[in-house]
Amino acid sequence: MADCSHLDRIDVAAQPSSEGCEDCLREGGRWLHLRMCRTCGHVGCCDSSPKKHASAHYAAVGHPVMSSYEPGEDWVWCFQDEVGLLVPDLPSYSHP
Repeated sequence: MADCSHLDRIDVAAQPSSEGCEDCLREGGRWLHLRMCRTCGHVGCCDSSPKKHASAHYAAVGHPVMSSYEPGEDWVWCFQDEVGLLVPDLPSYSHP
């Protein structure tokens, strides 16, 4: 498994900020898949979505670790280290 030097940036108490992409909902946009920032809980859309709000959140605030917010997926991605991983005992969230 790949190493991530930013696991200390994960806040296990962070809760999802929205049931959909927070930014797309505000702007009236659409998304394909959702991601949740593991530092603050911001829910953004994936890079296959038109606006790529999860990546934009990382670029704007520097929170490097996000996870899938899709049902049945429990993987984590570190933008800074460019690695995907599984983090044991990390609470899993998904949109309804």
